[in-house]
Amino acid sequence: MSQHVTITAAHWVYLAGVLAVVLTMVLRANVVVPSIVATFAVALVWTHSPVSALGSIFNASFVAAKELFNIFLVIALITSLLNALKSLRSDVLMVQPFRTVMTNGHTAFFVLSAVTYVISLFFWPTPAVPLVSAVLLPAAIIAGLPPIAGAMAIAIAGQGMALSSDYVIGVAPGISAKAAGAAISAAAVADRALALSLITGGVALLLAYFSIRKLIRPGSEALLLRWQRQSSTGELERLEAAGSFDKAEIARGTSASYEEPLAVDAQIRTELPVGKRRAYWSKFFAILTPLGFLAVIAVMVLPKLGAGRGLPGLKGGDAAALVGGMGAALMILATLAAEGPRKSLDVCADHITDGFVFAFKAMGSVLPIAGFFFMGAGGDLAAGVLNVPVGEAPPLLFNLIQNAQQWIPHNHVLVAFGVLLVGMITGVDGSGFAGLPLTGSLAGALGPTVGLDVTTLCAVGQMGAVWTGGGTLIAWSSLIAVAGFARVSVLDTVRALLLPVLAGLFVSTVCAVLFWS
Repeated sequence: MSQHVTITAAHWVYLAGVLAVVLTMVLRANVVVPSIVATFAVALVWTHSPVSALGSIFNASFVAAKELFNIFLVIALITSLLNALKSLRSDVLMVQPFRTVMTNGHTAFFVLSAVTYVISLFFWPTPAVPLVSAVLLPAAIIAGLPPIAGAMAIAIAGQGMALSSDYVIGVAPGISAKAAGAAISAAAVADRALALSLITGGVALLLAYFSIRKLIRPGSEALLLRWQRQSSTGELERLEAAGSFDKAEIARGTSASYEEPLAVDAQIRTELPVGKRRAYWSKFFAILTPLGFLAVIAVMVLPKLGAGRGLPGLKGGDAAALVGGMGAALMILATLAAEGPRKSLDVCADHITDGFVFAFKAMGSVLPIAGFFFMGAGGDLAAGVLNVPVGEAPPLLFNLIQNAQQWIPHNHVLVAFGVLLVGMITGVDGSGFAGLPLTGSLAGALGPTVGLDVTTLCAVGQMGAVWTGGGTLIAWSSLIAVAGFARVSVLDTVRALLLPVLAGLFVSTVCAVLFWS
């Protein structure tokens, strides 16, 4: 890293593009157009050909799509499974037993957190929020839990812990690892992110609980009736469109079956006439689905613990393939049970189509952004964007950091917190994933320079981006959906979450430096 690299005009244009993207995020505007313009400008300066520069706009998204399509496919298949389970009402039955253990507001807080975490880990928080809110939140309020506490538990466990590691579906670690370089494993980033997310979430949940425990009241039906008379505050409509991603709209689009009033008791919903045959299959898949994914987790984790004799160690995209394959198999079986052999052929295709619609609606805007940052990574990714031979593609970001390394503090704590801060800044726009190409690229460039593990830096940046923009610290993120279902002010929810989440991020970053640097 001591070899001097000449900084060209393309390097300065790329740096200006990065700063423009970050500034746009800070201003809570959409970063897709700045990413496209920056891609064009860098390609124009490097190739001196307007034709090639125009082509780079297409190439950037195409390269990103090729690299990240496995992520889109997993999202589509898992969403198709969830739609199949909704038709049987198996999704409601999966969480129904937890209502019985909510004996008071204290247990309700932690049951809400645990159930939200597990469902969000397998299905993402978007469908988990309406499901938990419709089935468990009314029971938690009857038990004496304040609505604001319910919103905090759901946001920390789902939008924070589960989404920041994204351990099962693997979207976030896949983007981070790909941006950091070919030598970085998405599975390794996922493992490190899982540990950091548990630390962050554990600290945040404990601090949140201690901050609201005095507000917990003895259980009463009157608490539920009072909560049902509340309405979402008018600020929700004002905040929905802020930021570069309308997370609230995405949440509504995937929660159509939960749009009935939350006043309808979940027990009544499950007892509506579905027919004896469907009732049987509903219970069957409510049991089979968790068991199927637990088996997937076992196959993923046991070899790493040295306990999975005979099980293959999953590498690269193998884990995502296993999750997607399990989702597809369960979707086909659930649809077959719900619709019968003939009709299921058409309905399965509809479920998969709906899954792809959601996948591209949720993640499509990431492609031009990722393409721009892939261009700065060098190698075959940059060559694909610039349409030049691999040996002629410059690692622009790496060169910039290499030449600036004398000004970069070689203190692991400062570098880790710097990447965390960059991640948090990118999350200000309200999207947890839009900044991952930047934090991953920075981790890949800074890690070798300062002697800090790249996987750890990727996970730290991922924590900052997803916890901030994913729906815990930003009012115009998908926290809107959480506050709306809980019928509390989204700004009050942000204020209540601020200190617990920041403390959790601080502790997890310190742990990352102490134990995994």
